[in-house]
Amino acid sequence: MAVAALGAAGGPGRLTVNGLPVVAGRFAIAYVHSMYRAPSAEVFTVEGGRFTMRAVVSASGGVLDYYALEGERARLPGGRFVLRLAEPVAYRELSLLTTSLGRRTLVSGGRCLPLFPRGGAAEVRVALRVTPDVRGGPCDQSQSFFLNTT
Repeated sequence: MAVAALGAAGGPGRLTVNGLPVVAGRFAIAYVHSMYRAPSAEVFTVEGGRFTMRAVVSASGGVLDYYALEGERARLPGGRFVLRLAEPVAYRELSLLTTSLGRRTLVSGGRCLPLFPRGGAAEVRVALRVTPDVRGGPCDQSQSFFLNTT
């Protein structure tokens, strides 16, 4: 899959998810699970203008049970748990409620784009687009768990 394309203004653009460049056709939505208080991530692949949830990764096996989805479960090196979905779910757009507690963050290619507000809650729509303007930056130490999920 190519990540460079012509943007709407005719200039070069990159495939992004909310402005974060999509690297190698993959990204994750990382968060801290509210019930288990465990770092977790939903892993997506990008194909033809859609993104598909393929797996859930977490520091807690309980998070995988919480999803109640069928699939292959495994323990990864470093102690993380993964659930590879038996029936991946595809989206053109995904609406999320974000909070500073859950700290939802987009992750791709070692770069992060926080989606959460400093306080309270906010609704965020996650979508793919080609844009010359990219957002996000290096992940900080508190986000290091998520760097190997994509």
